[in-house]
Amino acid sequence: MSTTESSSKYNHLEQMSVHDLLVNINQEDKTVPHAVENVLPAIEKLVTICVDKMSKGGRLFYIGAGTSGRLGILDASEIPPTYGMPQGRVIGIIAGGDKAIRKAVENAEDDPQQAWKDLQEYQINAGDVLIGIAASGRTPYVIGGVKAAREKGIVTGCITCNQASELANHVDYPVEVVVGPEFVTGSTRMKSGTAQKLVLNMISTTTMIKLGRVRGNKMVDMQLTNYKLVNRGVKMIMDELQVGQQEAETLLQQFGNVRAAIDSKK
Repeated sequence: MSTTESSSKYNHLEQMSVHDLLVNINQEDKTVPHAVENVLPAIEKLVTICVDKMSKGGRLFYIGAGTSGRLGILDASEIPPTYGMPQGRVIGIIAGGDKAIRKAVENAEDDPQQAWKDLQEYQINAGDVLIGIAASGRTPYVIGGVKAAREKGIVTGCITCNQASELANHVDYPVEVVVGPEFVTGSTRMKSGTAQKLVLNMISTTTMIKLGRVRGNKMVDMQLTNYKLVNRGVKMIMDELQVGQQEAETLLQQFGNVRAAIDSKK
């Protein structure tokens, strides 16, 4: 039996108090960062190729089903507002299409041909990188997608939570974060999902930093889409240029972008 499907270390959950349930879930969650730490070398290899491809104009694709697909879409959707990266440079695709983001689509993950069809809508090519996300490492939709992509000369990676999975065997850069049995047996939205989110954070954040989308430690290319972000942008300019709030606000209004406002005074 795969690790993600193995029986929980806890039993009679329904008899536990709310306090004990929370403590035990927390205890299990604490193990996840250590599991991620164990595979940092594999993550580094995957990030390095992502930076290389994207610096040459390539794109980063995520494919997954269920929780894994939703996590990929979440990560991709946050790149434009956070780093000012144009839409379409990081793309998340979920089995069953956009309607599957909110509601499960029956049997969508079982079609090994559909992912490649979905990817072809974006004209994926050898300049891009494809990362398949599947906690089990055996989702047909994801495996079929990476196999087809690899056959076309596209760089492939994966994020899975089982060792020696079929998915890992079909990609160039596997990341296998083995977090052990879930608190609720087989509920991979828990530790496995947390592990996948942590790895996705690392991949996209590090890639954006290396592509020059961060200055110092600040998101100077972020989109100023609400009052909170405008205020953050003003504070960035104040800190960087050592100017007062009014001048910073004027600069931000004039240039519409933190980076441009800072560069105008340097």
